[in-house]
Amino acid sequence: MKIVIFGLTVSSSWGNGHATLWRGLIKALIRRGHEIVFFEKDVPYYAGHRDLWGIPGGELVIYSDWNDVRPLARKALSDADVGMVTSYCADALVATEIVLSSPAKIKAFYDLDTPVTLENLRTRREVAYIGERGLSDFDLVLSYTGGAALDELQRRLGARRVAPLYGSVDPEVHCPVPSRNEYRCDISYLGTYAEDRQAALETLFIEAAKLLPGKRFLIGGAQYPAAFPWTENIFFARHVSPPEHPAFYSSSRITLNVTRRAMAHMGYCPSGRMFEAAACGIPILTDWWQGLDQFFNPASEVMIARTTEDSVAALQLSDAELEQLSQAARERVLSEHTAERRAIDLEEALDGVLRPAPEINGAAAKDLDDSAANKVGRRILPVPGEGEKRRRGEKGTGSAPEIFSGKEDLKTL
Repeated sequence: MKIVIFGLTVSSSWGNGHATLWRGLIKALIRRGHEIVFFEKDVPYYAGHRDLWGIPGGELVIYSDWNDVRPLARKALSDADVGMVTSYCADALVATEIVLSSPAKIKAFYDLDTPVTLENLRTRREVAYIGERGLSDFDLVLSYTGGAALDELQRRLGARRVAPLYGSVDPEVHCPVPSRNEYRCDISYLGTYAEDRQAALETLFIEAAKLLPGKRFLIGGAQYPAAFPWTENIFFARHVSPPEHPAFYSSSRITLNVTRRAMAHMGYCPSGRMFEAAACGIPILTDWWQGLDQFFNPASEVMIARTTEDSVAALQLSDAELEQLSQAARERVLSEHTAERRAIDLEEALDGVLRPAPEINGAAAKDLDDSAANKVGRRILPVPGEGEKRRRGEKGTGSAPEIFSGKEDLKTL
């Protein structure tokens, strides 16, 4: 298939979760014989942090003005099998117009930010990448989030056919690497500061640090405020660039995952960081959210933390116990959550548009179990529906950031 994508970015992995996902997925799709063209607007923030200038085996079109690139977009779509617009595409509305009017066999929308989309709708805030007609004109709507989010996309935005296309990991990029002294710690947390994660971070990380002063805690990220409650044993790595993530994880005895509020509320929305850490062979301690057990077994692959005591207990596990967990999680990821697996999921979803499954009667439809319908890789049958600005940082180079005591040196932020 020839797939033409209008997205946020694939050229810069700085400050967004789209690029890393797309790089792995596009590489897998090209390996499987598909032709990929990716259109991306040349916005200053990503231009200043660009770490990819071309798609091996595919085509990357970085443009400054939509009017200038419109003829090239029309040409690319003229013989396309799939035309796709994504959430946070800088020119999503005009890209939607050109995709819907094109001869592409399948017109698709991929929402990589479904919890944010639906939260904005609920609070009557603008969703700049979706027009007045919602998603009703697309043949297929893909969602990074499963579960109830799929129903809401149909009910609120008129999506006619929906399917989950979850996050994934490229195991050639994220894999075990030698640990590095500057990242070595008993437990790490990698994430930009977010107020809606702060309560959980304090419970699961900061309070545990207070109880275990002999353990080394490490936070990697940006935008942490001066009032952040650092302790003597919490260290800080500012701006851990994406190429550094495998070394960051591989130097941790355990890594903590804390889910954004909107993602946790919706459920069935696994952070790509969980797949990355698992692929690096690092034990994962995570908060709970609905659907987690569809991606990892909480009894044998990851550790669930709801209280400070849960975090302390995890840090007191033996190396052998942690190794057993991390190896099981890595095997699960390499089996079910790779970019190659998601490429197959995408192929199946697209094939379902070209060759729809036979309709089922209402009684049979009611018998479908919701959790089963949203398991990884499972397609959803069509249901009729009604018809950043981001803080600028230093340019990423891939080099290791300076590590310092957060409590003593936060003033240097």
